[in-house]
Amino acid sequence: MTEAAMWRLLRSRALDGLKFRRQMPVGVYVADFCCPALKLIVEVDGGVHRLREDTDARRDAWLTGQGFTVMRFSNEAVLRNPNLVLEAVRQHAARSG
Repeated sequence: MTEAAMWRLLRSRALDGLKFRRQMPVGVYVADFCCPALKLIVEVDGGVHRLREDTDARRDAWLTGQGFTVMRFSNEAVLRNPNLVLEAVRQHAARSG
């Protein structure tokens, strides 16, 4: 449900026309959302991620080593403050582009 809400936000191209892909393979991993043009990965994390912080850290380190930036947002942030989430992504895009 939360990923679907995030996808609606990103798919609308409200972020200066940036194109995101959903469930995009990157190496052996699958990114929740990826903007290849910026090498930006947006992850939406539910409660299970609290139990896999070490795994997520290794994954993020590998992705960063491949030149990607990983932004992680909690389900709560996406559902309660979608505009703040989009603004954080927008600010990153402005710095990167």
